[in-house]
Order: sequence, then structure tokens, then C-alpha cells
Amino acid sequence: MGTEAILVFLIAGIVLVAGANFLSNLISHKSDNAQKREPYESGMKTIGATWVQFKVGYYLFAILFLIFDVEIAFLVPWAVVFKSFGSVALIEIIIFLGILGLGLLYAWKKGALKWE
Repeated sequence: MGTEAILVFLIAGIVLVAGANFLSNLISHKSDNAQKREPYESGMKTIGATWVQFKVGYYLFAILFLIFDVEIAFLVPWAVVFKSFGSVALIEIIIFLGILGLGLLYAWKKGALKWE
């Protein structure tokens, strides 16, 4: 793929995104009132402060989920080319899953998977 093709894709992407934004601003219904600026919580008035701190454990749990989810997504391309690479691919995926397992074991030992 040459530089020209990359440039064409880049320009096409910019034009399509800018065009979609322009078109949506052009044809959208605009109404502005004070009620739209109020915090929304299940259709009811908010009770107490709207900025509530969550425990770090929730974020850590979410990050761990994302990390393992993305790493498992790497198994799909590996499964597609497994036959063509043979035993080399098998050894590499065993190493990959071993490192992934060590990361899971480390998170488990640190208590990152406890939901309290």
C-alpha cells in the first residue's frame, strides 16, 4: 500500500466525519432550556451530591477485565493461522497463555479479584 493510498484513506475519513457532523448539525432540532442542563438520574431528581467517589477496586476490576478480554481476542488470529505455522505457533501460544496465567495469578494473590 503506497503513500498515496494512505493519504486518500486519511482524507476520505476526515471528509466523511466532518460531513456527518455538519449534516447532523444542519438538520437536527435545536432546543435549549434549563431542564436539559440538570443532572439526570433515572428520571428522578438527584438526591445528594452528583459527584460520588467510587472505590479504586471497581476501576481495577474493570481494567483487569479489559486487559484479559483484549488478550483473549489475540487468540482468534492465532487460531486462523495455526495450521500454517504448526508447532511453532503452539509453543508461542503456550508461552502467551502462561504469561497471561501468571498475570491472573498475580492479580488473584494481590486481591484484585475480590468484590467487596
